[in-house]
Amino acid sequence: MNVSLTPELERLIEQRVASGHYTSASEVMREALRLFFQFDESRAREIDLFNRKIADGLAQLDRGEAIPGDEARRLTKERITARRNAKRTG
Repeated sequence: MNVSLTPELERLIEQRVASGHYTSASEVMREALRLFFQFDESRAREIDLFNRKIADGLAQLDRGEAIPGDEARRLTKERITARRNAKRTG
């Protein structure tokens, strides 16, 4: 398999090899691809979770379990404030 890289990517790969952290350009590329696929799978799981939450929310609306918008905004602001306070004290 041949892959064409931009001069900038080639330079970055050569720098990684020269740093001594990798023994070859192939090793850099294998690690990069491993990390890319790991990231891609993680992102796909997050998108699936997000879609499930949207579906759950829509189902709640269909069942008449909605709350007024001003109350939802107030609750959201309270959650944000609580998280910020927890980060400051934690």
